[in-house]
Amino acid sequence: MIATICRKGHFNAAHRLHNPNWSDEKNIAVFGKCNSPSFHGHNFDLEVRIRGEVDPDTGFVMDLADLGVLIRDEVEERFDHKNLNLDCPEFKDLLPTTEYFVKVIYDILKPKLQSGQQLHITLHETSKNSAEYGDW
Repeated sequence: MIATICRKGHFNAAHRLHNPNWSDEKNIAVFGKCNSPSFHGHNFDLEVRIRGEVDPDTGFVMDLADLGVLIRDEVEERFDHKNLNLDCPEFKDLLPTTEYFVKVIYDILKPKLQSGQQLHITLHETSKNSAEYGDW
């Protein structure tokens, strides 16, 4: 039997969208207020979905408590109350857009899963904006 589980997480982080290869004028035209040199923050909501075979002994795809610890240790602790541009090496050469951020989180979590488990991440930057990335 194949099933999908979901666990949510939450953290706060700041960033600035700025392409160093562009002029200030172009950065402002493309990124608007998200290009503020003072940065800006978001209350990120995270959804981590894992699809896989249900273990007949436990009835779990994965223990949701273990998934919660994984999210806390690998994502929330790493990014909560951080400036993505300045504090996080994952964004040293990468714009901290939600699209790239969701892929960064996927790349952090995927190696922690059992072989054959699929991963799908949804990252909500605001109540209106989100990005998804995953195996399906």
